[in-house]
Amino acid sequence: MIFNGTPLLGAYVIEMSKIIDKRGYFARAWCQTELSQHGLKATIVQSNVGFSLRKGTLRGLHFQTDPYAEVKIVRCTRGAMFDVIVDLRCGSPTYRHWIGVELTEDNGKMLYVPEGFAQGYITLRDNTEMNYHTSNYYNEAAASGVRFSDPALQIDWPITPAVVSAQDLKWPLLDTRNGR
Repeated sequence: MIFNGTPLLGAYVIEMSKIIDKRGYFARAWCQTELSQHGLKATIVQSNVGFSLRKGTLRGLHFQTDPYAEVKIVRCTRGAMFDVIVDLRCGSPTYRHWIGVELTEDNGKMLYVPEGFAQGYITLRDNTEMNYHTSNYYNEAAASGVRFSDPALQIDWPITPAVVSAQDLKWPLLDTRNGR
C-alpha cells in the first residue's frame, strides 16, 4: 500500500501496490499493520456499501459526533465518484479546509478520513458503487452533517448535483452550528 499525505493533517490518499501478471492483478486494500506503521487508526468494526443509480447523485457531508466519531476508509468499487472531506476539528491548522479526490474503479485509490472530518461525494457515472470501512459503529443519535453547498466551505464540486436527499439539503451551515 502506498500512503500519500494530503494538505489536511491526518488525511491520506492510499493507493494499492498491484502485483500484475497475465491473469490480472492482486493488491492489498487494507492492512492493519501498514496503517498502524503510518500512525493511523487501524481498527475496523463496520463495512458499508453505497450504490447510486444516477450520475450527479450527491451524498453528504456526513460525520458522527463524539463519542461516536469515526475514521472512514473510502473506495469506489464500480463507476466513479468525487469524494470530498472537510476538516471540522476545532483548533486544527486546516479547520474548515477541504480536499476532493476522484475515486474510480480503475484507479483503485482510497481515502483515509480521520475522526473529526465530514465526508461526502458526488457520483461521476451512472451505477456507481462505493465501499467504506469505519472505526466505530453507526449511531443514529450521533449522525450529523454539514450542507454540501455551505458558502463558508466553497467546495468546487466537479458537476452540478442532480439527486440530493431531503436530509442532506437540510444540514445546517457551519456558521449557524454550535461547536463544529
